[in-house]
Amino acid sequence: MSRQATPVKSPHAQEQPVAQTNLKGIPVHTSGDLPTPGDAAPAFTLVKTDLTDTGLRDYAGHRVVLNIFPSLDTPVCANSLRKFNGLATSVANTTVLAVSADLPPAAKRFCAAEGLDHLVPASCFRNPDFGKAYGVLLVDGPMRGLLARAVVVLDEHGQVLHTQLVPELSHEPDYDAAVAVLA
Repeated sequence: MSRQATPVKSPHAQEQPVAQTNLKGIPVHTSGDLPTPGDAAPAFTLVKTDLTDTGLRDYAGHRVVLNIFPSLDTPVCANSLRKFNGLATSVANTTVLAVSADLPPAAKRFCAAEGLDHLVPASCFRNPDFGKAYGVLLVDGPMRGLLARAVVVLDEHGQVLHTQLVPELSHEPDYDAAVAVLA
């Protein structure tokens, strides 16, 4: 009697890609789709620069902009943080969370050096499920494991008002569209 090996799924197997963005014109895929406007935002836990946890529950009663990006160490991401820092000062009752997989000390140094003190840097390094829940985890390409560039805007009750998966990782998001839903 011969035995056949039963295939075992590797814990390192890639997620089945759903959405697509591009990196310098080359398609890369994410782990899912962004939440749909009108839906409740998925709960999350992220880490602030002081190494404490923060989550959606902490912003109840406030509108939230999730500025999601691959890494602080790129010019486009840095410019996006500067723009959203300005947005945070110009729109009432709104908190901007700058979400990446960067380590909190790096985010703290970057924001201090840039004078970015009106947004909340938040890392998913302890909770990679954030990328899956929001459909922004890059599952292939050279930036696999980081987050795609995206914007998610939530109302005071945690309901999704606006989403954008930026079609090219090396491009900035549509700031005007994010501001328009907050006006």
